[in-house]
Amino acid sequence: MSSESPSNRAIVRTVVIVVLAALALYILYRLRKPISWLVIAAFIAVAMTGPVNLLERVMKRGLAIAAAYIAMIAIPIGLGAALIPSLVNQAEDLANNVPEYAQDVTDFVNDNNTLSGLNDKYDFTSEIQKAAGELPSRIGDAANILKDIGVGVVNSIFAGITILVVSIFMVGGGPRWKDQFLKGQPRDRAERIDRAALHVANAIGNYIGGALAQAGLAGVSAFIVLTLLGAPFAAPLALVIFFFDLIPVVGATIGAVLIGIIMLFVNFPAGLIIWIIYSIVYQQIENYLIQPQIQKRATKIEPFITLTAVLFGSTLFGVPGAILAIPTAAALQIVAREYLTYRRESAPLRPEGTEGERPAPGPARPAPAG
Repeated sequence: MSSESPSNRAIVRTVVIVVLAALALYILYRLRKPISWLVIAAFIAVAMTGPVNLLERVMKRGLAIAAAYIAMIAIPIGLGAALIPSLVNQAEDLANNVPEYAQDVTDFVNDNNTLSGLNDKYDFTSEIQKAAGELPSRIGDAANILKDIGVGVVNSIFAGITILVVSIFMVGGGPRWKDQFLKGQPRDRAERIDRAALHVANAIGNYIGGALAQAGLAGVSAFIVLTLLGAPFAAPLALVIFFFDLIPVVGATIGAVLIGIIMLFVNFPAGLIIWIIYSIVYQQIENYLIQPQIQKRATKIEPFITLTAVLFGSTLFGVPGAILAIPTAAALQIVAREYLTYRRESAPLRPEGTEGERPAPGPARPAPAG
């Protein structure tokens, strides 16, 4: 009976561990939204640490935090106030002009022998004209659509305010929290943790700053090209390119495709062809010239790890997760490197020249007398 008791205790202990692990995973799943908010707030706090420290040289830290965050909030609000009215007006103009654009597409297809044959077989131009004719009448439903998504907009605003407030608390209390944590660590470990935290902050700050600079350059370049092509709403479309370019790996391609669909109606075929050529060339320049130069100060990550991180981040947290996936992978890479270095340096060293040697024989005893 006593021999069975340890086995029963092991079974009970295993069941309890499995149940607790499943419960912990369920709790994490239920808390995935606030956890994602905390992650985003942490990255914003790290990115804002640099501007706050710079402003702190000429003012108190509280004022520096307030000034940095006011500037960060004012920039997108100013862009929205400047672009949204123009975007709404130009969207209405586009909807009203879509039937004319569709007729231009139809005329071009009819003048081309190859496309005309395909049109006779599949009759796609009539579908384009039908959809174009219905579009102006659907503009009046915009108010109903906005009313339907009003709850989502309110929730997004609440989430954004919550993230900003948490981020402000992190920036304000971060140095104090770090010092209190390091005081409870041995000196050598505290120095290593402090160094790793500094490297992580630099990597994240450099990546976010570089990503914004890269997206800004993409938006400005797109604005110039769209203006030259005669697009009637170049500024809003350039802003679309800016935001999509922030998404790693696939964002620039998605933005280029969306603009290409619009150019299909605005300037077909010359504008569409020029835009496609520009997008392909610019993405190659961005991938092999601009991005390495802008991100050279950030931690370099293998392309496979980058793609995997983006897939995992987008699956867990959507678009914000895709944007923050690469700096997260960089931070984990730095932490892993510092940990392995710590393990290697703290491992006991074997004295040199002793491996494989036998102990030297003792002095010979004198032979017994007689």
